[in-house]
Amino acid sequence: MSNARTSAFGIPGDLNAPTGGYVYARRIMAEWTKAGVPHRVIKLPGAYPNPTHANLNATAMALALADAPLLIDGLAYGAFSEVVAKAVGWRTTVLLHHPLCDETGLSDEAAATAFGRERIALSKAAHVVVTSPLTARDLTARFGVDPDKITIAEPGLDQIDPADRAPLDGNPPVIIAVGSVTPRKGYADLVTALAACTDISWRCEIIGALDRDTGEAARVQALIAANSLTDRITLRGALTAEQMTNAYTTADLLAAPSLHEGYGMAVAEAMAHGLPIIAANAGALPETAPAARFVPPADAAALATALREILTNADLRNSMGAQSLAHARTRPNWQDTARRVAGSMGVMM
Repeated sequence: MSNARTSAFGIPGDLNAPTGGYVYARRIMAEWTKAGVPHRVIKLPGAYPNPTHANLNATAMALALADAPLLIDGLAYGAFSEVVAKAVGWRTTVLLHHPLCDETGLSDEAAATAFGRERIALSKAAHVVVTSPLTARDLTARFGVDPDKITIAEPGLDQIDPADRAPLDGNPPVIIAVGSVTPRKGYADLVTALAACTDISWRCEIIGALDRDTGEAARVQALIAANSLTDRITLRGALTAEQMTNAYTTADLLAAPSLHEGYGMAVAEAMAHGLPIIAANAGALPETAPAARFVPPADAAALATALREILTNADLRNSMGAQSLAHARTRPNWQDTARRVAGSMGVMM
């Protein structure tokens, strides 16, 4: 049961994009639909988090027309000017996956500018939803957000059909890494680490959009070629949901060498499929996947050592996979997550 007012969800770019943030948005709205919670999408310019003045003006006009509780994706809200944030913030809940200023590859000046803009924008919001306890702590300590204004709504996990659990019987073992090819994902470190493991059997698939940072995609592809790994490492691009399920089911190991994650939805999905995980000890990943094998971020040598140990030990892979699955079963479902987000907006579900 819900109240009668139709909530509005401001989302930049393509809602159907396969990245974690858009998956989260689609899943909570699907749960709202099931529960009869009225809502609609306000499509914001796809230029965020780097909007033009015209983009900001168009955003302000679109949001001003929404006489309803607002939920705005942090990819856009964090880049709002102070004027736009002040105009809509009093009735806005922000859905923040991780601060924009923490994106890898920003210059010190750009990161400082992004931090200042985001700090001001967040101070205008009525409430902030974050996807991990780590981000909640960060917003209070670094951005000065009142803890009473923060709701933690971790991504949900579906019950995986036993048929979709990875049997971990690949010959050779298949490594997958999931997420858009950007510097923050650490794929160059993964390629470098795998180049040190060419004497053992494995294949690797990097699954994620190649157009978010075309320069980084080209750099990773060049690094693969320079190490003569084009027959062992594949950049598959973005996949459909059905293709992703197949990728998790047929994999033997997930590698997550990210330099920062606000939660790590791909890691959680891998746990639900019973995959062993190697991850960088960065951001929220240790809290998301406590059963993973952790290595220091940006340390290709440590990553290579961990890969070699797990790839050459089937018993270890099976043990780690079982631990992943056991932890996944403790996670909230999407209905719980959607209810927490709705509640943060004052909407009953």
